[in-house]
Amino acid sequence: MKKHFIFLPFLLSILMPGTLMVCVSSCISHIPDDESLLLYARSQDVYREGRFAKAAAMLAGEKKFVPSLVLRGKAEYLSGDLAAARTSLKRALALNPQNTEASLFLARLSRETGNAGEAQKIADKMLADNPQDIRALRFAAELAREKGVSGEAASAVLLDRAVEASAESALVFLDRARLRWIGGNSTGALEDLGCARVLLSRGSPVMKAVEKLESLISEVSR
Repeated sequence: MKKHFIFLPFLLSILMPGTLMVCVSSCISHIPDDESLLLYARSQDVYREGRFAKAAAMLAGEKKFVPSLVLRGKAEYLSGDLAAARTSLKRALALNPQNTEASLFLARLSRETGNAGEAQKIADKMLADNPQDIRALRFAAELAREKGVSGEAASAVLLDRAVEASAESALVFLDRARLRWIGGNSTGALEDLGCARVLLSRGSPVMKAVEKLESLISEVSR
């Protein structure tokens, strides 16, 4: 067991940020062995390359490690195997009901297979768990918009909330950019500022703060 705890932090450090949060929460209840962790990392690389069927096949034997189950479900969904994707995503949610990634993909799958009611139920639960979840807000806005004129007002409100949540997320990137720059990591600071830009609209107060810090870093780096 000791070697698992030595290896786990190393692997977690190379995962995507969103996946990292998922992995930490699921690893509390199930610590996978080194082989499972390596398989997850390798299948994630395959997934990023767009070889979704291959990634799903690599994880076909997974039963308990939530990040692998979620990745398999996403890969199955994107490769068109919706029945298998539903099974994998539901298994992941049975182990970790709070997994946002699995919930979002299951909601999309439900909508695509004509079950708008289930998609709405999942979206409502996601927003009840986290009212500031940008992806859930956007998805809920899409569902509302699909209702036609009757849903336009609700869609607008949800998108307004998503914009506000985006600004909050941008502030997190801005705060970390400041810390990185103070610590001497100008490259990392600029990367965070770039991420903040994606979330912001021109003219917003946060965007002005981002631009000011970018300018300051550029001047000091000359």
